[in-house]
Amino acid sequence: MRVTVLGLHYAPEVTGNAPYTRGLAAGLVKRGHDVQVLTGYPHYPSWTIDPRYRGWSFRENLDGVAVRRFRHHVPAAPNAIGRVVLETSYGARLLANRWGKADVVLCVSPALLSSAMVIARNRLTPSRPPIGVLVQDLYSLGVAETQASGTTASNLATRFESAVLRGADGISVVHDRFKTNVVKKLGIPEDRVSVIRNWMHLQEAPKSDRRQTRADRGWEDNDIVVLHAGNMGVKQGLENVVAAARLADSQPGRRVTFVLMGDGNQRRHLGELAKGVRSVQFIGSLPDEQFQATLAAADILLVNEKPGVAEMSVPSKLTSYFNTGRPVLAATSPVGTTATEIGQSRAGIVVSPGDPQALLDGASRLANEPELSRQLGEAGKRYCEENLSEDYAISQYETWLKRLAERGRRRKDAS
Repeated sequence: MRVTVLGLHYAPEVTGNAPYTRGLAAGLVKRGHDVQVLTGYPHYPSWTIDPRYRGWSFRENLDGVAVRRFRHHVPAAPNAIGRVVLETSYGARLLANRWGKADVVLCVSPALLSSAMVIARNRLTPSRPPIGVLVQDLYSLGVAETQASGTTASNLATRFESAVLRGADGISVVHDRFKTNVVKKLGIPEDRVSVIRNWMHLQEAPKSDRRQTRADRGWEDNDIVVLHAGNMGVKQGLENVVAAARLADSQPGRRVTFVLMGDGNQRRHLGELAKGVRSVQFIGSLPDEQFQATLAAADILLVNEKPGVAEMSVPSKLTSYFNTGRPVLAATSPVGTTATEIGQSRAGIVVSPGDPQALLDGASRLANEPELSRQLGEAGKRYCEENLSEDYAISQYETWLKRLAERGRRRKDAS
């Protein structure tokens, strides 16, 4: 097949959906397909363009994939308006450039606005290749659950997302709960929605000296290190972690250190909030090998979500967490997608979101029950190996894209 992938995020970005888009494109190339990616300039989660990428556009080849990049707006403050301008400026660059001949076009959402622009343009294209949308996050639920806007805006977001997805020839989502929401809340026919899970995207890390890694990070042998990795944004609600660290400071018997590793639009705010708090540490984004070694050197791996966040996304960090063999502590809605994933994997425990004392107590429980922590860590590793294989996921995507391409050929023959 000739596949054109249109997605705002791509390597060298190392968090969010970028690693999966890169893995999918590279995996299809390895299977003999012709893949080109039209993407933006690397900017996430720091919200500044990588200085290695200059000019109005940029071409490179990564893993055998032809990558074309288009410069776009990057907001200094990534609020709702800033994100709209970001996505529409990227979408405008897509509209103004040729996509080449493709058997199938794949849009990655986020970004939904640029996907809408692509679908609209495609309707006016004589060849009209079939379009699939890969949904990593649900916008309408994000607006509702993060309380970014009022009810009117939430309803508008739902109608808009529904209209965009109805305009696609096929939709792939990364979790069964997403499919339920897409079908029931967005009104998409069930037979047009496929579920293909994200996978463990990091290469197998070489064995590292756990004690040395802990020493390099300033962690004592008897410290209980609770590490949160990845984006520091609104939906993560990491003020809860800082508050739990402040509680740990006030309870001298608790040897708990909360570590926030990564970057994001809330990083500066959290740093201000954490001034004077001894039991919290910030670490910047790390290369893959150091990232994995640091995860493995922690005692507990943390998912923290803002109260109210339940269905909008599946934290991409979970695949990396499960692979370490460390227990997961999730401060999240007990009925949400993240809690469902924790329950299915049996890799961790869930505590109430937005409750610093519950978070601290959960960390203490795992620290004081080493056998439970070992069992949870082993279950996560096993779940990752059995259910989150990259090769299996790429095979599913290949089959799905072939079905879409065949639909396009039939449509062309009929006309």
